[in-house]
Amino acid sequence: MSATAVHSLWTTAATAADPIGKIDAPKIEYGQLSPTLVIIGAAIIGILIEAFVPRRSRYYVQMFLSVVALVAAFAAVVALAAGGYGTTKAGIAAMGAIAVDGPALFLQGTILLAALVGLFTFAERRLDPQAHGNRVDSFAAQAAAVPGSESEQKAVKAGFTTTEVFPLLLFAVAGMLIFPAANDLLTLFVALEVFSLPLYLLCALARRKRLMSQEAAVKYFLLGAFASAFTLFGIALLYGYAGSMSYGTIASVVDGTVQNVTPALADTMGNDALPLVGSALIVMGLLFKVGAVPFHMWTPDVYQGAPTPVTGFMAAATKVAAFGALLRILYVVLPGLRWDWRPVMWAVAIVTMLAGAIVAITQTDIKRLLAYSSIAHAGFILAGVIATTPEGISSVLFYLAAYSFVTIGAFAVVTLVRDAGGEATHLSKWAGLGRRSPLVAAVFAVFLLAFAGIPLTSGFSGKFAVFKAAAEGGAAPLVVIGVISSAIAAFFYIRVIVLMFFSEPRPEGPTVAVPSPLTMTAIGVGVAVTVVLGVAPQYFLDLAGQAGVFVR
Repeated sequence: MSATAVHSLWTTAATAADPIGKIDAPKIEYGQLSPTLVIIGAAIIGILIEAFVPRRSRYYVQMFLSVVALVAAFAAVVALAAGGYGTTKAGIAAMGAIAVDGPALFLQGTILLAALVGLFTFAERRLDPQAHGNRVDSFAAQAAAVPGSESEQKAVKAGFTTTEVFPLLLFAVAGMLIFPAANDLLTLFVALEVFSLPLYLLCALARRKRLMSQEAAVKYFLLGAFASAFTLFGIALLYGYAGSMSYGTIASVVDGTVQNVTPALADTMGNDALPLVGSALIVMGLLFKVGAVPFHMWTPDVYQGAPTPVTGFMAAATKVAAFGALLRILYVVLPGLRWDWRPVMWAVAIVTMLAGAIVAITQTDIKRLLAYSSIAHAGFILAGVIATTPEGISSVLFYLAAYSFVTIGAFAVVTLVRDAGGEATHLSKWAGLGRRSPLVAAVFAVFLLAFAGIPLTSGFSGKFAVFKAAAEGGAAPLVVIGVISSAIAAFFYIRVIVLMFFSEPRPEGPTVAVPSPLTMTAIGVGVAVTVVLGVAPQYFLDLAGQAGVFVR
């Protein structure tokens, strides 16, 4: 038989047995995805700026582009919310990959505002003395140069700056916007990697203490890779169980309401180990991101070693994105397994609250202290997650919004207290700060009181909302433990305030640098949000309440 005859046989056979016909073009709702698309577009333009704009102009161009992108994306989120996409028009976009609903829009708005405030601390260039007549920021002159090498000295002398931090920030934000809105497991995983990889890089770029910074980045990368692997393995098991990546389909298989069961699906549906182990592995990956015990070991080292602006941004925005994703997994995908995951989450929340509060007492470095404080806060937020009520969702949303601005503001203050070696983060250096610089010490005291949950601060409103939701959801013992943990935590926050205001300043103590308006804005926004959400939280609680319904 000739080759042409074989070929014609193949083509006719293929045509005859082709049940698929044409492949439909994907239908993408660009308007509903506009916040994320704006950020990704700006990040790609930022990379082109690094390639084509002269070095001396890059800082200003990148700064302008990043601010415009974040503001435009936030405006898009507000427009979507005003258009009813958070409530009546909530739905699934991008061929089922992304949910556009109240929690997604609320969390995206919070992430964008936190990123904008964090961006101001990234762009600060007045804190360090000028090097060879050039202003310097918190980031290494040349990231690829070996610390202490001749090439690094040349880069500093030439006045190089790592302006790549701006597009890296935008890529991280883009991943964070998709992460809490993902509506299938594959999108969740891609978003996880998109925001994690830029953060690994940013952690390694400190101008001072570079070896410590690089060590922090390597630890974060290795442990993050483990967490990603667990997540991926969990995704594989859940896919094997339900035969689908889609949250809605998995949920209907888990709770037994699935239509048209195929023989293959009937086989796997009888296996309870697959959904239990799969969901446990996915939740483990998310608990790593929020810094919950026992997946918290990276937190203190990374917070201490990373450049402080990165620490502030990461501590705020990563928590918001990861808790958003955790809420969606537990409330949308796994409500049918509630009796299985609630006891485990109880245990995690209790251990996280107590460990974070108790270990923080022993810390002598202000950044490590704030790291353990953030671990304790992850435990408090988990109390709201465990409530499994609409109030639980809205209280978590409110707490995340309140916490993120306090955190960025607190780390912005840490960048101001400096000695000859850069930031003075050892607690002994902060003695008598209230006499040397009363305003900076007072602002930091406001943030610490908010962390402690003292009334008339946003921390009190957030904790009250979360504990109230947990108590109404049947987790009253958890609230008791939460209050005890808060009391323990209050001890070390108050201790720092006493140290600042009631200790004698040392003659060789650190100085408080005068920042540019950028850092002043970041700190000012932090204080304003802390006070407003503490004194008059009702509007924002109502807003979180309206945004508290997931679409499925």
